[in-house]
Amino acid sequence: MKVETTPLDGVLLIEPPTNFEDFRGEYIEIYNERLYKAAGISFDFVQDDISVSTRHVLRGVHGDGTTAKLVSCLLGKFYLVVVNMDPNSSQYRKWTSFTLSDKNRRQVLIPPKFGNGHLVLSETAIFHYKQTTEYNRSGQFTVLWNDPNINIWWPNVTPIISRRDLALD
Repeated sequence: MKVETTPLDGVLLIEPPTNFEDFRGEYIEIYNERLYKAAGISFDFVQDDISVSTRHVLRGVHGDGTTAKLVSCLLGKFYLVVVNMDPNSSQYRKWTSFTLSDKNRRQVLIPPKFGNGHLVLSETAIFHYKQTTEYNRSGQFTVLWNDPNINIWWPNVTPIISRRDLALD
């Protein structure tokens, strides 16, 4: 298991503990509480979710003040953006990005007070995340994907976006 720091404090890039491939296919261990805690990732995850999207769909940027997430790509490929939305942080409104796929098997740990969004780069992608709280939409914030004050770079400037992410709902 390899854990790397990123330009945003608290956001970690992780290579899972087991990623085995042979003539039969692949075996990937995407979470092991003992190994993750030994690596300093001590969050208690209580819910797993997935979203399935097609090419050019952009989901997010969403977050809240209490939930940490461990994000991975089970199928396909997506561009993940993480934005620090903690007004008490020196990195407030700073962002970083990653490409996650079913080939590189990397994961990103996103702390509370950070928003995340992703844009699907493959025909279809399955976005998986473990979270430390149960989903509560009313407690979430939404950051406009194209907020000019944050200036996130996206690989597609005309993505498919929900009403919520267009700030219409």
